[in-house]
Amino acid sequence: MKISKSFKIYIHIILLYLISHNLYGAEDFSKNIVIHEKPTQIKELKFKDSDLNDVDLTNKKGNIMILNFWATWCAPCKREMPSLEKLTNQFPQVKVYAINMEQPNKLKVRDFFRSIGVASLDTYYDPKLKLVKQFKMRGLPTSILIDKNGNEFGRVIGEVDFVSDEFINLIKKYI
Repeated sequence: MKISKSFKIYIHIILLYLISHNLYGAEDFSKNIVIHEKPTQIKELKFKDSDLNDVDLTNKKGNIMILNFWATWCAPCKREMPSLEKLTNQFPQVKVYAINMEQPNKLKVRDFFRSIGVASLDTYYDPKLKLVKQFKMRGLPTSILIDKNGNEFGRVIGEVDFVSDEFINLIKKYI
């Protein structure tokens, strides 16, 4: 049986839709968060700020860090971003780096943040997708959770409510 090209395209569109609407299930916290038995060392942690200046967190220690990889076209990213901002307001000892995975565009990001009511998050970029390769990411949103020693202790694959009781209790263990 031969499958038509238009049917294949239709299937791909459906799959992309399902992935962008969070196949991982944001309503079930345990399905989209992974905590490592032993923290993973991060050898290099470099990306760009909104002015495309280098940001090097390779030897940064002392705070919990969350690297949140997102895009303006990503529906789950749009839903979770306001809770990420609330987390940073509630816990100043948690540093959030919202890394946009599109080509750098300050105006597009500004308009996106305004549309979802996010005012205080800074934007960063990974224009050469080095971090995507380094962390072997599979989709958006993905958040890398980094402990006070600069090691990855876990990650969120898909959407999560960063101010849910479950996430707050998790993060308090590492503060």
